[in-house]
Amino acid sequence: MSGRRIWAVFLRQLYLYRRSFPRALEVFYWPTLDILLWGFVTLYLQKSTTGLPKFVAFFLGALILWDILFRAQQGITVSFLEDMWARNLVNIFVSPLRISEYLSGLIMVSLLKVIISFVVMSALAGMFYSFSIFRLGMALLPLVVNLVVMGWAVGIVTMGLILRFGQEAEVLAWAVAFLFMPVSAVFYPVEVLPPMLKKVAFFVPSSHVFEGMRALIEGKGFPLLELVKAFGLNTVYLVLSVVIFILIYRDALKRGVLPKIGE
Repeated sequence: MSGRRIWAVFLRQLYLYRRSFPRALEVFYWPTLDILLWGFVTLYLQKSTTGLPKFVAFFLGALILWDILFRAQQGITVSFLEDMWARNLVNIFVSPLRISEYLSGLIMVSLLKVIISFVVMSALAGMFYSFSIFRLGMALLPLVVNLVVMGWAVGIVTMGLILRFGQEAEVLAWAVAFLFMPVSAVFYPVEVLPPMLKKVAFFVPSSHVFEGMRALIEGKGFPLLELVKAFGLNTVYLVLSVVIFILIYRDALKRGVLPKIGE
């Protein structure tokens, strides 16, 4: 792979935000709105109700971690949509750029969005609600890494679905990640789910991440088992997502649909 070509993909997306105030505003708007909304909900629950589990105070932490997954997915999928809307896919894929280089460039965009969102939400949570996500200690790093990798896997599969079904599938860019939210146990433990959904949750990496977060909050120690499960599932899903995208891409080449995508 060529570092210059990967960097070129990253710069192409970066220039879009540099020259568009609405795009740049979107990166900050939703994290700010989410943290304010859930911050007020948390304050209300703390002041008006007694006997709540102590991890209710960590709703903000769960929200920040979930936003990491969502931004990781969005960083890849929306960047792909930008190329589709600009009718730029043909220009990209007839160039010497490899699929691996293109995906690597989008992953860099995704990382930048994750970092910006994490910094904004963490700063606002500390400033307005005296909450620090860093209470989770060193375990925060593997939790974040697993969520980012899952976001990449979901984002790459979503790219493939959009490539396969065309512009009518654009809504998947914003909808797919939320399909996993009910079984990710973001704001509640997996044990409250029905038996069938518990089985589904076992195969969702984010459910193990949030279970690990709650274990830390409850003082049960480092959630090694949950993190190992999440890492194993993420490794499998990331590889499968790349394979699925490549297969769909090759099929699109055979059917000659690339020039028509976005019309």
